[in-house]
Amino acid sequence: MLEDLATVMWKERREAAGRNPTRRDKIIAWVFPVLCLGFLALIPPLMVGAGWVRSPAAASLSVFVPLMVIGMTIADSFAGERERHTLDTLLASRLPDRAILFGKMGAPVIQAMGITVVLHVVSLAAVNTVHWQGALVLYSFEMAAMLLALALLLGLFAASLGVLVSLRAPTVQQATQTMMVALLAPVMLLSFIGLSIAHVVPDRWRLAFKGFIETRVAGAGFDQVMLVILVVLLVVDLGLILAATLRFQRSRLYES
Repeated sequence: MLEDLATVMWKERREAAGRNPTRRDKIIAWVFPVLCLGFLALIPPLMVGAGWVRSPAAASLSVFVPLMVIGMTIADSFAGERERHTLDTLLASRLPDRAILFGKMGAPVIQAMGITVVLHVVSLAAVNTVHWQGALVLYSFEMAAMLLALALLLGLFAASLGVLVSLRAPTVQQATQTMMVALLAPVMLLSFIGLSIAHVVPDRWRLAFKGFIETRVAGAGFDQVMLVILVVLLVVDLGLILAATLRFQRSRLYES
């Protein structure tokens, strides 16, 4: 099983490297690293300073990078095979269903984790260079573990959701659009809720909500809040992975 899984992941990376890039791919290849380096790995750490290694703001790297990296690539997993007319060949191979499914999910997750780790290292290097205090400032073991766990669970979330979308989408473009909507919808909903609380909700309700956040959420501490988030993400990931496992049926894909 592990050998088959590695085979599918190797195939995914080889095809991605050998594929002729479109104009959109070339733009992403240049713009994405600049955005990640500037707006995630350099500017925020330099603004926060040495406290970055203890700041909740450090979690932004572990949130946005996996979602962006996987959100831009996972749509190609099955919809791309369908467009290139290679899906039937893949399904006719001796590879087990689980190896194909988890290999498709695993390749972008590993890539996203690698990029996330590199950007965290860059952020630490920037902080230590500009805000040198005579000794290296690094994440504590607990902080590093939580940041990596957050990146992994969000990567699995995006990968499993993307596979579910790609299994049903007839084209990569449609799958990509659906993924962008799925990932941006929660952000837009939270923004709408925030604006409603700020301008529509009565003052006494707004003050009560602010007091709840300050006493129950902020008062609990970053570690406790992060632990709750990780547990919720784990449950959601298990549900999505189970749904993707049940949805991936060779007979249905042959018919599509």
